[in-house]
Amino acid sequence: MRHDPLRRAHTATEWMADGVRLLGLVSVLAAAIWWTPTDAGILALALPALLIPRAIAARPGFDLLYGATVTVAAWSNVLDLYRSIAWWDLVVHFAATGLIAAMALLLLQRVGVVPPTLSRRGTVVLVPTIGLAISALWEMVEWLGKTYLAPDIFVTYQDTIGDMAVGGLGSLLTGIVLTRVTIDRSALVAVNKEEETWQI
Repeated sequence: MRHDPLRRAHTATEWMADGVRLLGLVSVLAAAIWWTPTDAGILALALPALLIPRAIAARPGFDLLYGATVTVAAWSNVLDLYRSIAWWDLVVHFAATGLIAAMALLLLQRVGVVPPTLSRRGTVVLVPTIGLAISALWEMVEWLGKTYLAPDIFVTYQDTIGDMAVGGLGSLLTGIVLTRVTIDRSALVAVNKEEETWQI
């Protein structure tokens, strides 16, 4: 199936997922006007992540959940929720890392790095592995930001290890879920076509 990122949305879920992408763009403009250039930059970093699901034909429901989570994670930084709510950082790392790892797996399958179908065991092993790698990269970006851009970014050894641990746990749970749920729009469309044929 050809993956057309410019295809027109057809279902309510697809429209809502595109709405999250539009919200991401508006967020950058709003931050540039009412917040700081650093805040606008943080939100701008989320924009490519929001476009990936359309480019690789992710399932609309997963696209919406992923996009909303990435947007919340970015805005949580701008609104300083990570410091004002003690447990919020762990919740976001748990949810976001797992969803990003799942999206990364689908992307790797699309570009041929990973086979299009994996065994359940392979999925449960690979998704947490990707999630831990993403967690490490995330913490490196935080360190770079604190060191060279904004010294007020909260980075400690305990925070870093805790974030990576809950990110890995979230990815493990996501990997288990993916053994039963597909996030591939192509597979979903194929199933729907088979059902239509059977009904005819």
